[in-house]
Amino acid sequence: MQQTFDLDSNPHTRLNILTGERVLVSPHRTKRPWQGKVEETAPDNRPEYDPKCYLCPGNKRADGETNPAYESSFVFNNDFAALLTDTPAAKYNEDDLLVAENQKGICRVISFSPKHNLTLPQMSTTEIEAVVEVWQAEFNELAKNEWIKYIQIFENKGDIMGCSNPHPHGQIWATSDIPLEITKETERQKSYFAAHGESLLSAYLRLELKKQERILFENDHFVVLVPFWAVWPYETMIVSKRHITSIKFFTASEKKSLADAIQRLTIKYDNLFETSFPYSAGMHQAPVNSGDSAEWHWHMHFYPPLLRSATVKKFMVGYEMLANPQRDITPEFAANKLRELPTVHYKNKG
Repeated sequence: MQQTFDLDSNPHTRLNILTGERVLVSPHRTKRPWQGKVEETAPDNRPEYDPKCYLCPGNKRADGETNPAYESSFVFNNDFAALLTDTPAAKYNEDDLLVAENQKGICRVISFSPKHNLTLPQMSTTEIEAVVEVWQAEFNELAKNEWIKYIQIFENKGDIMGCSNPHPHGQIWATSDIPLEITKETERQKSYFAAHGESLLSAYLRLELKKQERILFENDHFVVLVPFWAVWPYETMIVSKRHITSIKFFTASEKKSLADAIQRLTIKYDNLFETSFPYSAGMHQAPVNSGDSAEWHWHMHFYPPLLRSATVKKFMVGYEMLANPQRDITPEFAANKLRELPTVHYKNKG
């Protein structure tokens, strides 16, 4: 008797419509016992002010500069920037086998709050909205440099995501070239837009809202969901309802709605395992100073590594590094789990 194929129980691949890549989903493996690496969780008892922190107000940074006594967000050039503005122009090529090219850029750091012991889910929507305002202002200012082609706004939260300082902060890297992931997403969105006359994510959102299988919640201007092709166990995406190419064009009400979406999502993350939930998150939006990008639709990715608990994480090894990504729990399971969580932070239950 032939078995009926089922996305919830049979191994299968899913297409990432934004990149053209595939993820292997193996839902039958969720019963596998875990005897592998267990992370230690650091106690979350940081003070509101740390005299040794280079991001706290009034403290000295690594380069000797003193932070102002800021009361909201604070932005400065990264003291250990991965990209520099004065890199000389150069191309290196030996027989089309050894190929390199210079890269210029500006790397900025944004302290989200003067309080050392906060993270985004513990900040008010008004405080997060102030961060969104800074993101928009920095994007607009950096885009004035004609040599900049892309502006990546992102946050690494948690030491297991490589975050070197626990003070709530994010980064902006503005680059002289368009990065690989953006190139892939540009090609896919441009192809769909040319064929259908609407953005790829507009069509995708319409289908997801109809099915309601992976939607966590929505507000006036944004939808928060687990993408059908998610790689990380509790990966999510915030997508603007309006077809808008970049944060440059966000209205006041959209900025307020984005703050609301970020707060509600990150509270759900913390509530999942009652821990300060680690992730890498960042906006994907249209390149700048690169001509028409009408096909682009703003969205924000959240890539968290935790799998079974606050101490068990997902590793990308073996098959994932050598072939393609693989996951066990389905995106639908993850969406249901996150959807059911409250939007009151677990530390505020009482």
